[in-house]
Formats: sequence, C-alpha cells, structure tokens
Amino acid sequence: MAHVEAIHHGGPAPGYGRAGQVDRVMLGLFTFIASEVMLFGAFFTAFFYIRYSHYPIFPPKGFEIPADSTGINTGILISSSFTMHWALVSIKRNNRRGLTLGLLFTLILGLTFLGLQVHEYMTIGFTPQTGAFASTFFCLTGLHGTHVFVGATLLTIALVRTLRGHYSPGSHMASSSPGSTGTSSTWSG
Repeated sequence: MAHVEAIHHGGPAPGYGRAGQVDRVMLGLFTFIASEVMLFGAFFTAFFYIRYSHYPIFPPKGFEIPADSTGINTGILISSSFTMHWALVSIKRNNRRGLTLGLLFTLILGLTFLGLQVHEYMTIGFTPQTGAFASTFFCLTGLHGTHVFVGATLLTIALVRTLRGHYSPGSHMASSSPGSTGTSSTWSG
C-alpha cells in the first residue's frame, strides 16, 4: 500500500498528464519520431537492397563518396545537438543570452551543413540519373538535407521570437506573448 501511495504522491510523472495519460505534446513527439523512423527506414531499405543486390563492390566503380566532407558534416550535426541543448538549458535557467547564442550557433551549424551538402552535390561527379545507386544516394541525402532545411527554418523563427522576448523559464515550448510566464503551448506569432 505504501508503494501505491508513493507513486501517486507529488503529481504525475514528467511527460504525463492527468491520471497517467501521456501529454499531447509528448504523444505528438512520439508519433513524429515514429513516422521519421519509418520514412528513413524505407529509404535505407531501398539503399541497402540496391547496394547488396546489384553492387558487389562498394562504392560501385565510377562512384566516389567523399569521406572527408561526410565526416565534417557528421561532426557539424553532432555539434548542433549540443548547441541546441545549451539553448534549452539556458532558457530553463532564465539565461536569455545563452538561449540566443545557442539558437544562433545551432542555426549557423545547420546552414553550414546545407552549404557543404550543396557543394558536395555539385562536385560529386554523378547525378541521380546515373543509376540506381546514385538515385538512392541522392534520395537519402536529399531527404536528410530537407530535414535540416526545415529545422533551420524553425530555428530562425525561434531565434526571432527569442529576440522579441517570447520565451521564459516557465514557458519555453511556445509562449503566447512576450514575457509570458504561463505554460501555454500554443503557437502564435
């Protein structure tokens, strides 16, 4: 009996609403992540099917995957997760300067990634029309680049809202007005 009381003492666990129900924001996040796993999973399945059923040598003759720029872009994306985390922790601690800098650095890293990917596309030496391998390569990397572009767009919006004072420690998901300290999770401009 004491165990049951301990579970219910102090309100619901983080990420859960009333009576143990999953919060709508968390449910939306889980659904989004599941859909992304399925989308990328389909593209990776196609890529590996083409790779292992048609090309005994990888990369195929005539194709060269630039390992250096791939490594640099991987480092950029990993670094951007740290700068984004810094921004989130900063606003939770009421550090507006850290929030602003974290969002700005994350945006710069995302745009740098996109610039390097465009440069790679222009200099890689093959096109999507070159064959099945090239087509799946461009589909996978293009899908990823599209995700980074959408993220950079959303980061730009968040940065502008930050500069207008729209976030606070109590309302950092999407506050409804400058200086709001409520827990509104509605998106308004």
